[in-house]
Amino acid sequence: MSAAKKTSNTEDYLRMYRQMVRIRTFEDHANQLYLSAKMPGLTHMYSGQEAVAVGICEALTDEDKITSTHRGHGHCVAKGANYKEMFCELLGKEEGYCRGKGGSMHIADQSHGNLGANAIVGGSMGIATGAALRAKLQKSDDVTVCFFGDGATAQGLLYEVMNMAALWKLPVIYACENNGYSEYTKTEEIAAGSITARAEAFGIEAHQVDGQDVLAVNALTQKLLARARKGEGPFFIELKTYRYHGHHVGDINREYYRSKAEEKEWKENRDPIIRFRAWLIEEGVASEADIDAMNAEVEDDAKAAVAYALAAPYPDQSEVDMHVFTDITHACA
Repeated sequence: MSAAKKTSNTEDYLRMYRQMVRIRTFEDHANQLYLSAKMPGLTHMYSGQEAVAVGICEALTDEDKITSTHRGHGHCVAKGANYKEMFCELLGKEEGYCRGKGGSMHIADQSHGNLGANAIVGGSMGIATGAALRAKLQKSDDVTVCFFGDGATAQGLLYEVMNMAALWKLPVIYACENNGYSEYTKTEEIAAGSITARAEAFGIEAHQVDGQDVLAVNALTQKLLARARKGEGPFFIELKTYRYHGHHVGDINREYYRSKAEEKEWKENRDPIIRFRAWLIEEGVASEADIDAMNAEVEDDAKAAVAYALAAPYPDQSEVDMHVFTDITHACA
């Protein structure tokens, strides 16, 4: 793990650990809901990438904004989402963040600055850049972080918005979660050259960081946020990470595009939660018993939230056109 001062940051470290465990636990239960045919549709697991979402979001305030991806549960939880509303949304229930109409890939939580997940690869890049432009025009202090995967670097929209952001020095951080695969294809087979060089071509300062090291991610994010608030943005970060599950929950037999040995190596030797747990114990921040108790508490919270969501009501059929239609004539009157 990265070096850090533990004397005054004990609560911060424990919160980061707890948030990573909350994400992993959420995903474990979401996967079980799918496997038991209780959750409609597909979902994309974030397990393995927790240090990215937590390392970045722990540096943000509620006023700071994020945009997410189709693999977005981790970002949502890290930015402050509650288990009950999250599980209700996955199950199409009325008490979900989007009243059960968004589902896994369209969760938004405006109260914590989460502008929403997006099922379209790279689909939130324009939203994030627009939010940053709004912040500059209004002279507000918030910064927007745009999460996207390595596969999204093939989208032309990224280059359009990076050009705009660089020209106008917008307070936005483009966070590329490079988990090594674009759906079922190795990134090295679809992305020529350097990912960071793509941003540097626009004069954007770009960084690489170990996405399995929550402290390294957090330290870099804090530095870039402070500079972005002073008008020194935009910035680009490539975070090297790994997804434990397949592209989606139905992608079970992965041997044709990645090996079991590779998965084992990442899970056993590069797991962000295991690494951070070991660091917390080694540095005397927490004991084994403390961490076990925290893990158990998170598991209990998840089980209770799942039970609540399963029993929660669906939206009334009268809501079928709620939030999807606006009377333009009336709205402009």
